[in-house]
Formats: sequence, structure tokens, C-alpha cells
Amino acid sequence: MPFYRLFLMGFSLAALPLSSWSDEGAAGLAKQLANPVAALISVPLQLNYDENIGPADDGSRWTLNVQPVVPMEINSDWNLISRTILPVISQDDVISNESQFGIGDVVQSLFLSPKEPTESGWILGVGPAFLLKTGSEDALSAGKWGIGPTAVALKQDGGWTYGALANHIVSIAGDSDRADVDSTFLQPFLSYTTSSAVTYTINTESTYDWEGEQWNVPVNAVVSKVTKINNQLISVGAGVRYWAESTEQSPEGWGFRVIFTLLLPK
Repeated sequence: MPFYRLFLMGFSLAALPLSSWSDEGAAGLAKQLANPVAALISVPLQLNYDENIGPADDGSRWTLNVQPVVPMEINSDWNLISRTILPVISQDDVISNESQFGIGDVVQSLFLSPKEPTESGWILGVGPAFLLKTGSEDALSAGKWGIGPTAVALKQDGGWTYGALANHIVSIAGDSDRADVDSTFLQPFLSYTTSSAVTYTINTESTYDWEGEQWNVPVNAVVSKVTKINNQLISVGAGVRYWAESTEQSPEGWGFRVIFTLLLPK
């Protein structure tokens, strides 16, 4: 299965002998990676495993989020940051006793962000977010097209990075027999980056469904490190997640996360 091959490949690469690289720039790159609107091209591959899904709590799901981040310079003062989330999903027993594998719906965000922080040190970004009806199966898609605002605000002080990213998406078109989308996403985050380019992060990726008046609140704790394989800069990380609040159709209890990120600094 593609998930497992990618999972093993990532750990095999991480286990290779690494070139000696103690440049202070590694810690700087790690701090940039903690900033959702940094002017840094990166391609995170985020693998999540969750279980206890569905009315009988016997479903499980692997989700590989392919999340390229591409900054584009508008002028000397502003950047436009493209953030894409493309989920590739493999799930068993989530719907009846069936299995599904395929692509889910893409969330595409664009952040207009000033290159310099505010006088008080805050880094800001604002723009539109789009829900794209790209699911390869009905069970992996909301069946709707959606749009709404997104924003991020964060501050970096020494090794600390803290702030929040949010969006609100409502459906504007799609399958008439599917429920409307009216959803708020909240991602407060706190991370600390050491001088050796190790980053400790805790966040939530909470979603509130205004139609169903229900919360999903996974809490994630991840450790990652920026390093080098030959001449390629990468970040590797892993951690756990706990579903503090979830709907009947969402995961419960514990899961885990593995992240492998290609870094392409200018």
C-alpha cells in the first residue's frame, strides 16, 4: 500500500548517515518552518493514523497530507503565500464494513503577508481559503465547493513561536443531496526551537461544524529536527495526537503523526 511504502521510505532516509552540518542556519530554518507564512518553499508530507472511528468505534484511517507551501514575492513589502492541503486517505470499517482509498477534498489557502513584522513583533497574514471538491470517492469528500476567509497571527521571541491560524469555509456549490458546509477551523500553536534545530510543538486542529453544532478537537504534540541528507535540507518529526472532543463519525482516543519535509530555501 502506498502509505506504508512512504512511511518506511521516510524512516529509511532518516536512518541514513547524515552529513556533518552544524550551521547556525539550521535553527533559523527550523524557526521559519514553525511560521506558516515564512518566505520558505517547503513540501511537508504529514502521515496521520487514527482509530476508533464510526458508531461502533471499529474504524481506522491513514491520512497522508501533502502540504506544499510556496511564497511568491509581490513587491518589496508584501508576499503572497500559497498553502495547499491535499489528503490521500486509506480507511477501513469507517462506513459499514467497507474500505476506501483515494484523494480527499483539497483546501487551498492564500495569505497576503507583509515581509516585516509589526512594531510589536507580530507576523500577520490574511486571505481567502477554498474548499475544492476533489474527492475521488463520495465517502472521502464533502461533495461541496466552498470559500471563506483565512488569517494567521504569530510572534517569534527567541526560540519560541506562538500564535494561531484560522479559517471559516461555507459551501457555495456542489451535490444537492450532501449536507452544506459551514465550518470554522482553529489552530492555536506553541513551539520551541533549540540551537540544534530541534523543535517541540503542541497545537490543536479544532473544527466546529455550525450545521451539526459539533466540535472535533485533536491535540498534537510533535518533535522535529532540521538536518541534511547529502545536499538536501529536510525536517523529520514524529509525535502523538489525542482526540479531546470528537463527533460520532470522528476518531477517538490516541493516534500518531509522522512528518517528512523537504526544504527549499531561496
